[in-house]
Amino acid sequence: MRANQRREGLARTGVPGLDDILAGGLSAGHVFLLEGRPGTGKTTIALRFLLEGAQHDECGLYVTLSENERELRAGAASHGWTVDGNIEVFEFVPPENLLNPDNGQSLLYSSDLELGETIKLITDKFDQIKPSRVVFDSLSEIRLLAQSSLRYRRQILALRTLRTITATQIRVASV
Repeated sequence: MRANQRREGLARTGVPGLDDILAGGLSAGHVFLLEGRPGTGKTTIALRFLLEGAQHDECGLYVTLSENERELRAGAASHGWTVDGNIEVFEFVPPENLLNPDNGQSLLYSSDLELGETIKLITDKFDQIKPSRVVFDSLSEIRLLAQSSLRYRRQILALRTLRTITATQIRVASV
């Protein structure tokens, strides 16, 4: 298959050579997890995935839980890419009421409250944007908030059902 051809039911990654190895791209409507140490290219692949969709008028959502939007855009610019147009960057920032020291909480507030608020804000943004392609970076943050393997798995399954099978999602996790 040529690199510029598109097969039905596949979401091209936009990474040179990777779509050839994948016989045309990732299966649309499925969840994929990229794991690796910092600096191995997880964010780069995730950005290319969203940029590829944007070139085909697909709405993309980049949920960043680890680096801020400015850092993400700077990383994209270092590759000569611009993240705009059909790509929405959602930088998760804890709600002000959770960060206010006067409410009896501190930056080390209850993980139950933080995880619930995180999932709700992500869900609200997802409902607002209705993206075709989604990236969560980094799931390590969700894993830390979940505090157990079972709870982490349940949260991933809950996030997966946000748009049943219409969105292709890449979840980026640092190990």
